[in-house]
Amino acid sequence: MNRILVVGGGIMGTSVGLQLARAGHHVTIIERGVPGAEASSAAAGMLAPQMEAQADGPGLTLGLKSRELYPAWVTQLATASGVDPLYVPSGALQLAFDAEQRQALEAQYAWQRARGLDVALLSGDEARRLEPALSPAVEAALHLPREAQVDPSRLMRALTIAASRAGCTFTSGLVRGLVERSGRCVGVDLDGQHLQADTVVLAAGAWTPLVGGAGVSGETIRPMRGQMAELDPKLPLHRCLLKSPLGYLVPRQDGRVIAGSTMEFAGFDKSVTVEGLAKLLSMAQRVVPALATAPVTGMWSGLRPWTQDTKPIIGFGHLAGLILATGHFRNGILLAPVTALLVEQLLTGTPPAVDLVPFRADRFATARA
Repeated sequence: MNRILVVGGGIMGTSVGLQLARAGHHVTIIERGVPGAEASSAAAGMLAPQMEAQADGPGLTLGLKSRELYPAWVTQLATASGVDPLYVPSGALQLAFDAEQRQALEAQYAWQRARGLDVALLSGDEARRLEPALSPAVEAALHLPREAQVDPSRLMRALTIAASRAGCTFTSGLVRGLVERSGRCVGVDLDGQHLQADTVVLAAGAWTPLVGGAGVSGETIRPMRGQMAELDPKLPLHRCLLKSPLGYLVPRQDGRVIAGSTMEFAGFDKSVTVEGLAKLLSMAQRVVPALATAPVTGMWSGLRPWTQDTKPIIGFGHLAGLILATGHFRNGILLAPVTALLVEQLLTGTPPAVDLVPFRADRFATARA
């Protein structure tokens, strides 16, 4: 049984901790605040690798693998915790409002079809037959029927309970840095106290560069603020995830709609601004005009860990005994189950479920060289 310290109690750290505890390891999850209170709970909960992908490549492959794992994963979580994460295979529509955007959708349709993915190119009228509340200004849409969503706050509650019942210990405090001995990571400095471990998994999201000795610079991972708003039209207006060039709408089963998201480099400032909120509300009304009269029932922001190539860092660190699982940017919720599986495979020496070379931490140093 290995002693494992997981630094970060968000979606990534808790998922990894649960996976390793179920494998028989002694796991302690360290969180600077309340588990899941940062980017994890601030997310919209989209499980949409096809909608997020700009092109074919390793990022899409990773997302598709994780989307495939999701149904069984959330079923196990619900059974273990007694909390339903509200997984909904809602499908998605990616929208175009003019000729240039329609051409971009046509190109995306072509390469996704060539890869064998489930995708259809719809006219505006066909899209409105599927979702009647869509704006009459929509000229075309990609229908992505395999995309899905989950409720992030309920997912985090289910994960935390399941991890605790599996044997994970949660502790609070500030990890000042890693403890190194002869080129090996042997633990962490937690508020001046040294905690020992056979392996440290660093899953601290946007705060990863603040962990001393982690070997991850502030240029490699930066916090990107994403502002969000909750609208409540009382009755459901649409079922699919809706993405426009200006943002997205995520419908909850009770009728609420999550509108997101801005992308701003604002350091660790989580303010909700007039400018950001105005952009979200304008986008929502443009996509679904009936939302113009919906009350705004919530607004918040989260800090997502942006990397230079927008792909996560999953793999061994620069020290023996250190594994990195961070930098998941906008797709932390989506990539949680596959990342947890990959970390376990790294720990045991099992061939990884996907090629991890594109996600190595040292790829940025190699690119600079």
